[in-house]
Amino acid sequence: MGFAIVVAGGLKNARYLEPLAGLNLYLGYGAGLGTSIASAWIKRA
Repeated sequence: MGFAIVVAGGLKNARYLEPLAGLNLYLGYGAGLGTSIASAWIKRA
């Protein structure tokens, strides 16, 4: 898709990814910033 790959480290770091997804959902829907907020987190390769 043309997005940069970010290595998050070992499996123990996966516990941080779910809260990050929750934050993204909150910013998009809860805070009313819209679904285009995800592009602020994603970096093109």
